[in-house]
Amino acid sequence: MASHLHFGEEDFLNCRFAVSPLWETQDAVRTLRRPDRHGYHVPWLRRIRTAAAGLDLAPLWLLMPRRGHCPDWLGAPPIGPAATFEQEIAAVRAADPEAAREDTARSLACTPGALASDQGRAWLADPVRMVRELADALEVAWRVLVEPEWPRLRALLEADVAFHSRRLAEVGLGTLLPELDARLSWDGRTLTLPGGVYERRLGGRGLVLMPSVFCWPDVITGFDPPWQPTLVYPARGVGGLWAEPGARTPEALARLLGRGRAAVLAALDDPASTTALAHRLGLAPSSVSSHLSVLRESGLLTSRRYGHQVLYERTPLGMALASGG
Repeated sequence: MASHLHFGEEDFLNCRFAVSPLWETQDAVRTLRRPDRHGYHVPWLRRIRTAAAGLDLAPLWLLMPRRGHCPDWLGAPPIGPAATFEQEIAAVRAADPEAAREDTARSLACTPGALASDQGRAWLADPVRMVRELADALEVAWRVLVEPEWPRLRALLEADVAFHSRRLAEVGLGTLLPELDARLSWDGRTLTLPGGVYERRLGGRGLVLMPSVFCWPDVITGFDPPWQPTLVYPARGVGGLWAEPGARTPEALARLLGRGRAAVLAALDDPASTTALAHRLGLAPSSVSSHLSVLRESGLLTSRRYGHQVLYERTPLGMALASGG
């Protein structure tokens, strides 16, 4: 089975990248219930086990069928490339209750018995309360499950966007799209995706390309009008996301550069900011900044501005040293 997204001339002009803390929160909640998504995230699952046990995630899970519709109002496409969770949850709270009621009923129908359940009937009878309760549940999930790790997650997601934006400039959209995931294919006008059986014409709205940490191993599309169609794909580097600093740093490299500088160089599998590296390595930002300066002056790193921050990445010499080549 496969699904197809058909591009017109205007759609090529309206494709953009985005990062969404709200989406990551929803998919973190979904990951807790899906063992097939646990592979890369076992260290995170261990860390949040106790805190997650104190959350009531059943209402959110009720609207996350394994196959079928998830409410668009509960996780609308990101407002912009640098939207905060606070901005995104405010949009959820501002959802039209009647539209949310219809969208929720469609989702409940995908789970046997959900429409007739006490929870389902209560939501559909009072959609204003439903919007408030589900927005509150999402905000609590963000604070407990995702916000403590957000600097690390955001660094990985922004590095993915930076990498693929550069690839877009180098090879164009037609070559880039299949590179986002091996299961995608492109024939010049149509993007073919695994699973599903739908045909969708983008109709000039283009496509939001959104890397995700917690969607792995899935590739996801969604959002009916008036939302902009969105393709969510696993971010590059998710396999090393939760690796501890000691596991990244070759002993020979530590003897050559010193353990602090070696740890910084080894951690830059993907471009990252000073703040993200400090959080990832458990070092003071001032120490990381000092190490980055020395590594850059030595020709092992380069830096460039991306949005509100400076991202560092290895030069070919830095790559060779970090890999032992």
